[in-house]
Amino acid sequence: MTTTLKLAATLTGAAMMCGVPIFAFAQVQDMLPSKDDVAIRFTSDHFSPYAGRTFPTRVLWGDTHLHTEVSVDAGTMTRLSQEDAFRFARGEEVTTTHGLQAKLARPLDWLVISDHAEMYGLMPQLLGGDQEILSTEQGKSWYDALTSGDNDIVFNTAMEIVASLSTDTPPIDNPKAIKKAWHHYTALAEQYNDPGTFTALIGYEWTSEGGDNIHRNVIFRDGADMANAVTPFSQFDSKNPEDLWAHLAEYEKNTGGDVLAIPHNGNLSNGRLFSVSNFDGTPLSAENAALRARFEPVIETTQIKGDSEAHPFLSPDDEFADFDTWDASNLNGTQAKTQDMLQYEYSREAYKTGLLLEEQLGVNPYKVGQIGSTDAHTGMAAVEEENFFGKHSGVEPEPNRWEHLVIEAPNPEFSIYGWKQASGGYAGVWATKNTRAAIFDAFERREVYGTTGSRMLVRFFGGWNFDPSDADNRLPADIGYAKGVPMGADLPKSSGDAPNFLVAALKDPMSGNLDRIQIVKGWLNADGTRGEKVYDVAWSDDRVPGADGKLPLVGNTVDIPNATWTNTIGAPELISFWQDPDFDPALRAFYYVRVIEIPTPRWTAYEAKRFNVTMDDTVPMVTTERAYTSPIWYTPKG
Repeated sequence: MTTTLKLAATLTGAAMMCGVPIFAFAQVQDMLPSKDDVAIRFTSDHFSPYAGRTFPTRVLWGDTHLHTEVSVDAGTMTRLSQEDAFRFARGEEVTTTHGLQAKLARPLDWLVISDHAEMYGLMPQLLGGDQEILSTEQGKSWYDALTSGDNDIVFNTAMEIVASLSTDTPPIDNPKAIKKAWHHYTALAEQYNDPGTFTALIGYEWTSEGGDNIHRNVIFRDGADMANAVTPFSQFDSKNPEDLWAHLAEYEKNTGGDVLAIPHNGNLSNGRLFSVSNFDGTPLSAENAALRARFEPVIETTQIKGDSEAHPFLSPDDEFADFDTWDASNLNGTQAKTQDMLQYEYSREAYKTGLLLEEQLGVNPYKVGQIGSTDAHTGMAAVEEENFFGKHSGVEPEPNRWEHLVIEAPNPEFSIYGWKQASGGYAGVWATKNTRAAIFDAFERREVYGTTGSRMLVRFFGGWNFDPSDADNRLPADIGYAKGVPMGADLPKSSGDAPNFLVAALKDPMSGNLDRIQIVKGWLNADGTRGEKVYDVAWSDDRVPGADGKLPLVGNTVDIPNATWTNTIGAPELISFWQDPDFDPALRAFYYVRVIEIPTPRWTAYEAKRFNVTMDDTVPMVTTERAYTSPIWYTPKG
């Protein structure tokens, strides 16, 4: 009897039990397949290729770095609240500080509102006449000035409040007010946290040495019940990141909770974010390297204040290294940048430095994943090129914002103007569920990647047993997890040949086609010198690398006056098997993926079109969105 007939008999037997006598029940039992029959026909207990999966199957998009009116600096300009920020991220429409209607094209899956720890919650409390604040002499003075109705007094007072963040002690030292604001935030996070639909992670930003931007975003795995055991650790507690790590360790010890920190803007740290020194300038200790490795599994590589993946001075053979580069000075323009600082500012160089430190100290403090986030001070995680609302509310969309000051420096040469802002980025997380625990765990295992604002999908696996036919499979993750390790992991030990990799990318349906996939390799030579090489491993169209090994550019279909483009070049998806042709089993190495889109209009082109303005020739009007994965590391046997 065929399987179909057996199934029919089973169904008719069920009908008989409902009063329809078609077959005798004993006859039906004889027709059912035995367990042995099933074992012969199937090698597992399911037919569906998607059943039984335990690995992450979708990317969850979010932002780890968003400020609202609760941050002192943002609060002098924006009037969007933390609740507005959650609503906007979930896809709701909000009214901006200057009265524009704003909405995301696609909601985010999760969000961290990382308001500054320093005098946390001061501005809405101050402007609202909170008695805890007005009971202080400084609070009363600032309140009177801000409500005076005199625009010059209001502006000067706002600048005075922002400048107070650079002092050694808080001008308003009111722990009770900070606790009140913190508990209000954690309660909002609980209200908007909807497991499976939208995740509201609890966090804040610890800000140190404002000019050198060695800041961290602190993120809790835990809910309000545990996060309320502390209040945000600020630079007024300590400007030393080593003390922050000690504070986080104490939190975990006392609560049994879990917390991490994410450094950002290495490009503005003037050589301090990825250095080989302790905070006091002494050589980095193994203890501090281990603490950093424990609490900082991820770095923010790209955001509104520029891109920190690579620099053309450090990577002169990389034609894509000079992207949204901010390299004139530190953050507030108080110290000029020098070339010797650059090696300690960019992700790629940090990975190479980490290999050297691991050789010297036995621990790699820079074995970290890569993400993007916004650092918007508007309350809105809005960095789509055609929907960009700027770094802060002083530069919301208007005809001439491209030439407005974003950051004013003592030396005008180092001031940042509107057109310099980068419309990026987002964090893609390969998590098993849309929950706090699953997203946090993905950060800890570094199975994350960053983009400059696009939502392209990227998979990256490394191992020793992939083969070219794996790139023909339509389920690359099934093969990737079965044969190797994902982004963020270490290659398993092997005595085989060179490691091989499986990489796949799928375009963002609302953005440009894909130009190419590249694998960036870095390594540590036996003499302590470091090397790097960028390999094109998959590309679109019928291009052929030239005699110099370089792949020709994909072309450009951008119509700048009309702020549009066509996807007549590039590819909607790319997938490739690649084996390292230059592998030396004796050398430590890392590999990460960079995916480049075809050229598309930059946010400046959209604004020139919308407002009918002509921008200077120096203003870039075209961009090439990109993604950066977390690396996969190789360590020699020994």
